[in-house]
Amino acid sequence: MNDKPIYVTFVTKKLEDSFEELKEGKYESKKIYEYIEKAITTLRQNPEAGTKIAKRLWPLIYVKEYSIVNLWKYNLPEGWRLVYTIKEEDIKILSIILEWFNHKDYERRFGY
Repeated sequence: MNDKPIYVTFVTKKLEDSFEELKEGKYESKKIYEYIEKAITTLRQNPEAGTKIAKRLWPLIYVKEYSIVNLWKYNLPEGWRLVYTIKEEDIKILSIILEWFNHKDYERRFGY
């Protein structure tokens, strides 16, 4: 992209808290936490590491609630998906995590 600093954040404090709760959960929750943590590390290096989702496929909830102008997915192990948007500002680039879910819930959200 360019030489601006890159940050990864969550769209809401509630989502960030849900992420932190995964760390304290049972085995599967801890694994998902680790997957997301690795994705965050990757996105800090390259916000475009995921796959860009065509605008015609965007769930309206993301457009209405977050006024997104782009949408990306990052494939996590075991069929999990992380959905995020990228916002470039004058002095920084933000990868904003919107949701993560298993493949079945991902397909339901996107209407596949």
